Amino acid sequence: MQVDQTLYRAFEVSERVEGAKSVFAGRLVQKPMAELPAGDVLIQLAFSSLNYKDALSANGNRGVTRSYPHVPGIDASGTVVHSADPRWKTGDAVIVTGHDLGMNSAGGFAEYIQVPADWVVSLPRQMTLLQSMALGTAGLTAALCVDKLLQNGLAPDQGDVLVTGATGGVGSIAVALLGKLGFDVTACTGKLQERDYLQAIGARQVISREEVMNGGAKPLLNARWAGAIDVAGGGMLSAIVRSLLYSGSVASCGLVSAPEFSASIYPFILRGVNLLGVDSVNISHAKRCDIWQSLACEWQVPHLEKIAKIITFNELEAELDAILEGRGKGRRILDVCA
Repeated sequence: MQVDQTLYRAFEVSERVEGAKSVFAGRLVQKPMAELPAGDVLIQLAFSSLNYKDALSANGNRGVTRSYPHVPGIDASGTVVHSADPRWKTGDAVIVTGHDLGMNSAGGFAEYIQVPADWVVSLPRQMTLLQSMALGTAGLTAALCVDKLLQNGLAPDQGDVLVTGATGGVGSIAVALLGKLGFDVTACTGKLQERDYLQAIGARQVISREEVMNGGAKPLLNARWAGAIDVAGGGMLSAIVRSLLYSGSVASCGLVSAPEFSASIYPFILRGVNLLGVDSVNISHAKRCDIWQSLACEWQVPHLEKIAKIITFNELEAELDAILEGRGKGRRILDVCA
């Protein structure tokens, strides 16, 4: 399909150099459809959502986005306008997350995207476009963490499950999903003032980051957690590994605190613990579809009305800054039509 010069709205981040420093700023612009990247499927978006990776991209993190100007947004939901691939037809309701969307390919902070057909997932019949973006990559990641923990034998009767970064997107969804599945969830946060919020979405107890990390550099800490979902990395992940119960598992999916951690071998050979890596970007298409279907059915996340808030383009930059500065809470859904 030949796209014409019709304009569409997009939040574009540009780079300018001030002295020896690059400064990045985003603004709402009108872009010609012809500038959309090559792809099999043209999608008119209804919603996107905000993630930590989007905040990094909007602030010039070269590990996420190599060149600017750039349209961030690693999540998108909408309807197919045109497809060169027979798997998709005009009017299909679809989700796109992961792959290179919003990183080095123009992303979901726009009215249209054009992507390879293999990136596209059919919206489950039991889910709305809005609900899919209340979850987005954060919800997909949280569900993948839960899935890995269950595959490694975690069950509700084994003990408490810890969730770090609990007020964030991944953390909030993880707390709500684990609570729904019958687990006793301990929410770890640096925002103890959000205790009521965390208990309302499924946490049995709320503790500080300092409480988790208490014990210093000992090779083993008091065994406390049957399982954990960690978004922090660094010292937090090290403390969790050293405080898992015998045969316990931690699903590691983030590096908000630091991209590395240290731990002795003792937790692994004396307690038989498991460190499980979780990726939501390059998982197989089949696994991606399975998890979305679970989230639409038996893993339908409760309390989304407490977790997610709809915003407009006018609020986007401030919300991205809040995420990067650690002030974010829950999920933010971008209504690209507003």
